[in-house]
Amino acid sequence: MSISSSLGSPSLPSGDRASRGTGRATTAGLTAERPKPPLKKVLPEIGRLVYPRRWLLASGFGLMIINRASGLVLPASTRYLIDDVMDKRQIGLLPIIVGAVVIATILQGITSFTLTQLLSKAGQRLIAELRTQVQSHIGRLPVSFYDSNRTGTLVARIMTDVEGVRNIIGTGVIDFFGGVLTAIFAFCYLISLSVKMTLLTFVILMIFGLILQRAFKVIRPIFRERSKINAEVTGRLTESLGGVRVVKGYHAEESEASVFAAGAQRLLNNVISSLTAQSFMALASTAVLGFVGALVMWLGAHQVVAGHLTKGGYVTYVMFLAFMIAPIVQLVSIGTQLTEAIAGIDRTSEILSEREEDSEPGRAVALPVLRGDVVFDDVTFEYEPGKPVLHGISFTSRPGTSTALVGSSGSGKSTIISLLCAFHTATGGHVLVDEVDLATVKLSSYRNQLGVVLQETFLFDGSIRENILFSRPEATEVQLMEACRIARVDEFAERFPEGYETIVGERGVKLSGGQRQRLSIARAILADPRILILDEATSSLDSESEAMIQTGLNYLMQGRTTFVIAHRLSTIRRADQILVIEQGHIVEQGTHSTLLAEQGRYFDLYTRQHGLETNLFLAPGEGGAISAETVTSKA
Repeated sequence: MSISSSLGSPSLPSGDRASRGTGRATTAGLTAERPKPPLKKVLPEIGRLVYPRRWLLASGFGLMIINRASGLVLPASTRYLIDDVMDKRQIGLLPIIVGAVVIATILQGITSFTLTQLLSKAGQRLIAELRTQVQSHIGRLPVSFYDSNRTGTLVARIMTDVEGVRNIIGTGVIDFFGGVLTAIFAFCYLISLSVKMTLLTFVILMIFGLILQRAFKVIRPIFRERSKINAEVTGRLTESLGGVRVVKGYHAEESEASVFAAGAQRLLNNVISSLTAQSFMALASTAVLGFVGALVMWLGAHQVVAGHLTKGGYVTYVMFLAFMIAPIVQLVSIGTQLTEAIAGIDRTSEILSEREEDSEPGRAVALPVLRGDVVFDDVTFEYEPGKPVLHGISFTSRPGTSTALVGSSGSGKSTIISLLCAFHTATGGHVLVDEVDLATVKLSSYRNQLGVVLQETFLFDGSIRENILFSRPEATEVQLMEACRIARVDEFAERFPEGYETIVGERGVKLSGGQRQRLSIARAILADPRILILDEATSSLDSESEAMIQTGLNYLMQGRTTFVIAHRLSTIRRADQILVIEQGHIVEQGTHSTLLAEQGRYFDLYTRQHGLETNLFLAPGEGGAISAETVTSKA
């Protein structure tokens, strides 16, 4: 059980998020792209991917050599077919030549099929492994990371950025090196036929190679920018679809459509830029082919007439020249794929380099079963350097007691809870749990004893049973039913035709607010946490739903150290202590009755909320004063 088990979502609600900025300990965020690293910095990442599959690639290279060598048999045999069989009438050589071509063709077909099966499937497995690795790594990053990066952007990172890497392990890289190897074989053979024609052709191809090199330098950042734009557009689209009720409620369909259209246009502009570069390379390759062809025709015809080259030698030369030029021209396509793959690896390695929560130095203490003794000792905190949010927060919550946090929005309540959840580390002072500083604790050993019930319950698009078992998948049926009975989930779940197998819809849209909240309480009861956080758990409910849920909450709070954030102050009158937070300070601390008697900030909040104005309390000699007890009785 992790904190997400009870919470369902890795971040707290935005009660005082306005004061939080981007987060002091946050990473810079993926939206603020780092400068494009040189290729040599990406090569180690490619090596890391390739090394575990080195024998697979070695087998692929072996098959590739056989495949390319077999492909050269046909053009090589043409010379003997024309010069010896046709011109010299040596018909006895024909079966040998044809047999060699047939055997070579069969070998080429078998190796091509095997390469595709072996490497293409390996490339797809690599994509699946990388997606799993990136998702797992993102799940272990601190909350500050999520504060800086949109959900849709992260989804695009997981699903899209790794797609191109199949060309590193798949047939793309094999085709690349196979083309190079074929070009080398062909070049050596062409030299033996005609040094002059081959060297002139080689000079032209070298110039073409330099053009390709410069073109790829232009294309690589375009592909990287495309991944970034795609992530941003996907992120906004995900948010828009997730908030469709808000969009429709404010009749903002056209506004959202224009925002998406602008993003789609940016993506189109990027694609057009890459297509322009690719078209230029295609133009250059076509020009090279035509120029080299014309040159070979001119020089070859003169050499045949002069007797320096036979007709069969000329035909063979032309065919081998095609084998040398074709792989180089093919580099336009393969090189683009590999460039895209490198851009994806670059962005994937960027996210994998983010430090995980438990990898922070000093987090080595594994907590046993907690008593639930919580101490804030002169705690200060700032999300951004020089902008403190909390100032000298000190209080103690004993095991089994409840502590309520009240105050205006942005006062620091959710920040205190965030520190208690170890989403952030105190800038100054100490947060102690059972006398152990949270900054030294292995988070996995702590958060599986932490439970949270939020104002806005997060539910997955699964069954009622699956959503409750999310906090404790190994729970028995008896434990599940007991949690549902206490939280009064059974009262509505058993009325559905499919009972506990009823699908709740995305974020529980098929359930009412009270039903979702009861389900959330059942999930927390099943988790059996030692420290419980109730963040506005009933503020959005009607009186009837709140009355139903309060019973479950009271049961859940028994014997646990509980922290309650509440704006509805009537729900916290029984708290063992109430902390009044204003501008990052504890301005008042005590029980409900003692704070009312002090007639300070809490008194103002409470009386204003219950429709009583402070000017009704007359000063002595003006008709007497209404006491705090009277306020309590009126409430």
